Amino acid sequence: MDLLQKIRLSAQKNNKRIVLPEGTEERTIKAANIALKEKLAQIILIGNPNEINDLAKKLNLSEIPNATIIDPLNHPKKESYIKLLLDLRKSKGLTHEEAAKLVEDPLYLAVLMIKAGDADGEVAGAMNATGNVLRPAYQIVKTLPGISVVSGAFIMILKDKTYGDNGMLVFADCASTPDPDEKQLAEIAVTSAKTASAIAGIDPRVAMLSFSSKGSAKHPLVDKVVNATRIAKEMDPNLKIDGELQADAAIVEAIGKSKAPGSNIAGKANVLVFPNLECGNICYKLVQRLAGAEAVGPIMQGMAAPINDLSRGCSVDDIVNLIAITVNQAAGK
Repeated sequence: MDLLQKIRLSAQKNNKRIVLPEGTEERTIKAANIALKEKLAQIILIGNPNEINDLAKKLNLSEIPNATIIDPLNHPKKESYIKLLLDLRKSKGLTHEEAAKLVEDPLYLAVLMIKAGDADGEVAGAMNATGNVLRPAYQIVKTLPGISVVSGAFIMILKDKTYGDNGMLVFADCASTPDPDEKQLAEIAVTSAKTASAIAGIDPRVAMLSFSSKGSAKHPLVDKVVNATRIAKEMDPNLKIDGELQADAAIVEAIGKSKAPGSNIAGKANVLVFPNLECGNICYKLVQRLAGAEAVGPIMQGMAAPINDLSRGCSVDDIVNLIAITVNQAAGK
């Protein structure tokens, strides 16, 4: 059984409430139909009910009547969500009129539902930019206690099974924070380890990557990685982590023994934390294209509730997989 099958099987057992704010988008409603059919989640679609039902009928989507459909302009909890938003944003000077308008935005409504306990997670981004998806999440759901940064991890499934855990590695951050400082980098390491455990089902061994291994080079960029490694250990004393390590020292056992003798991580890492978004994003795309690896994600980390952002070029299967991942994140929260 491959990883995605395991993720879907686990989602069936957890069956959380996942809100899809782009309920009138064709790929999204098709994915919702599959998720309902496979019992991966309880699906909440936000959008005009007539438009959703007409689209479901046109596409022969027989499971959509089993979804909860929320009209963002007119639903029983609208006033309570307006009040909740006012309470959360009163320090920012939000007016009742502004709040009433915002709760009609499906992306704001989705996170308000999560904040109110009416949904467990969200998947969006098929027709909205990342900034539009994450802005309401930052404002309303916010980050986990002790975490200040949101990051995006990819589970990389390689054809060559000698690396990571039988060919499986987690790469981060590949999606969100351009230039993390040392504390943010430590937070990315801690949350990536949790993703590796909760979603990939592997015992995380984290390598903090650099162009230096154990002092082979001196530079402020190396110092940042060294300090981030120390901070991550302070945040989670049980975390299996080492750094700074070059990429080959992190994943090739013979090189790890040579460049970082005595390290419990060198040569055995299955979670690779890149020093910045530029490195992470470039690397995952190169590994995906040149090594033919399957890249599952991005899985957004660091939010107080699971809110995941799709690529606007996503497929129906991508959405279904991310729904299943979001269910599992919600179950492990």
